[in-house]
Amino acid sequence: MIQDGLETIMRLAPVIPVVIVESAEEAVPLARALVKGGLKAIEITLRTPVALEAIRAVAAEVEGAVPGVGTVLTPKHYKQAAKAGAKFAVSPGTTRKLLDAAEDADLAPLPGIASASEAMRLIERGYSFAKFFPAEAAGGAPFLSSIASPLPQLTFCPTGGITPEIAPRYLKLPNVICVGGSWMVKRAAIEAKDWDAITESAKAAAALKG
Repeated sequence: MIQDGLETIMRLAPVIPVVIVESAEEAVPLARALVKGGLKAIEITLRTPVALEAIRAVAAEVEGAVPGVGTVLTPKHYKQAAKAGAKFAVSPGTTRKLLDAAEDADLAPLPGIASASEAMRLIERGYSFAKFFPAEAAGGAPFLSSIASPLPQLTFCPTGGITPEIAPRYLKLPNVICVGGSWMVKRAAIEAKDWDAITESAKAAAALKG
């Protein structure tokens, strides 16, 4: 199965933190703080030049962490991330080229969709899980609720504009397994090396329910 192991990863906590790492040195203590708070699956986005190095460091040095890669845009990204130690790969959208490449990837893909038609294309490909992005801008919880009955084959991780106040609206839906968010990894806390604050925010996120 193309998404083997992904459900287990997505059920580790109700929230997957979406992280932008500005320096490789911050990756390990940041990941340790998140894991300590109960958020083991960590999406490190390919938005900075050090992202792959950060994934490699987290995979090698942070016990309990399940590193993933985000902002996957090309087939090459799959190969690079898998080599670095990523266990899952998240993309903001879905293209035929990416879906073809995912079939040969050594990590579980979580492609993004923002419409029913895109969801149906994933179902045709045998997918069971998808990212819903940008969640709030694309219709939010009402959209996912409306497609739960006609498209029960897909379960979602909505990401984009999610806050701790909004998250429970998604988590209570039958077709949502977890949400993605970045509120627990504020740049100010990272720059201040306030790992305890990040751990506390992670604990609150890990306790969220629908």
